[in-house]
Amino acid sequence: MGRRILLTVCALTWAVSGAWAQSGEDEGPKPGGGPDVTMVPTGTVRTKFEYQPDEGNARFDVRTARFGIGGTVYHSLDYKMEIDLSDEGKIKMVDAWVGAKVYRGLSFNIGFMRVPFTIDAHRSPHLQYFANRSFIAKQVGGTRDVGAVLGWKFGKRIPFNVQLGMFNGSGLSENLQRYWTQSFNYSAKIQVGLTKGMNLVASYRTAMPDAVRMHLYDAGVTYQTGRWLVESEFLRKEYAGGAFAPVNSVDAFALYGVPLSKGPFKQISFLGRWDYLDDHSNGVASPEGILTVNDPERHRATAGVTFSLGLPFTADIRLNYEKYFYRSGVTPGPSDHDKIVIELMAHF
Repeated sequence: MGRRILLTVCALTWAVSGAWAQSGEDEGPKPGGGPDVTMVPTGTVRTKFEYQPDEGNARFDVRTARFGIGGTVYHSLDYKMEIDLSDEGKIKMVDAWVGAKVYRGLSFNIGFMRVPFTIDAHRSPHLQYFANRSFIAKQVGGTRDVGAVLGWKFGKRIPFNVQLGMFNGSGLSENLQRYWTQSFNYSAKIQVGLTKGMNLVASYRTAMPDAVRMHLYDAGVTYQTGRWLVESEFLRKEYAGGAFAPVNSVDAFALYGVPLSKGPFKQISFLGRWDYLDDHSNGVASPEGILTVNDPERHRATAGVTFSLGLPFTADIRLNYEKYFYRSGVTPGPSDHDKIVIELMAHF
C-alpha cells in the first residue's frame, strides 16, 4: 500500500511541476493582452411537484438550486466553485477544485469534485433526461470526494478520454482538517468514441467507507442517430471477504426527439426507461458489525415527455410517470412508490 501511494504522489507531483513549467511565460499580466482571469457564472434550478397515487399523498420540492463560478487563471489553470442551496434541504458544496493544463490533452485536478465513475452518475442535474435519477446514479454509483484526478484526452479519429483518481474517502466533512488515512479510494474511467454518435464507457472504483472494502465495475454505451438517443449501463458492486452478496444494477433508456419550428418549444422528447437494483448495502456496518440492506431490490419503469424551451438543456418541462416493482413482503421507502412527477428546470 505504501509503495502504491508513493508512486501516485510522484505522478501527481510530476503533473503539477509540468503545468507550472508550461505556464512560466505567463507569470504576469500582458499589456494589451486578453484577461488573465476569467469568471463564468453558472446556475441550475430544478423545481417539481410529485404525486403518489397509491398513497394519496403529494408534495412540492426544490431539488436543485445550484450556483457556481468557473474559469481560467493565466490561461494555464482551470478552477470551479459551486454550491447547492437545496440539496435534500441543505446547503452543500458541490465543487471546489483547481485544475492544471499540463501538456497536449494531459490535465490534473485537485480538490473536491465528482469521482469519475459511471455514465449517469456523472451527469450534472441539468443534463439529466428524467426528473429523478437512475438507481445507478442515486443509490450505487454517485459520489463526491476530496482528491486528485489525472486526465488524458487523445486521438482524433477515435477520441479517448482517460481519468485516474485518488480520493480520501472522507467527503467534505467538518473534521477534514483532522482526517488522515492509510487507505485511499481509487477510480479509473475510460471513454471511447468508436463511431459518430457512439460512446463507450468503462470504469472502476474501489472504496472503503467502513471496515469492508468495496469494488465497483461499470460499463455502458450511448448511441445517438437522427432523432434517437439510446443508452444502456450495467454496474456490479462486490464486497471484500463476501461480507455482502454482490449487487447488480442496470439502467437503460431511449429518447425520441421531435424538433419544433413554431410555438414556444424548440423540441418535444418522448422517453422510456427501465432500471433495476439488487438488495444493496452502502458498506457501513451495523453496531453488530454486519452489513445490512439499505435499499431493497426493485425494478422501475419510467415513461416521460419533455418540452424543451431551449437547447441543449437550458429550460425543460419534464412530465414523468414511475412504476415500481418489489418482491412480496418488501416495504418501500416513503418516496419509493409509484409517482407522477412534473418538473421545471432552468440552467444558465
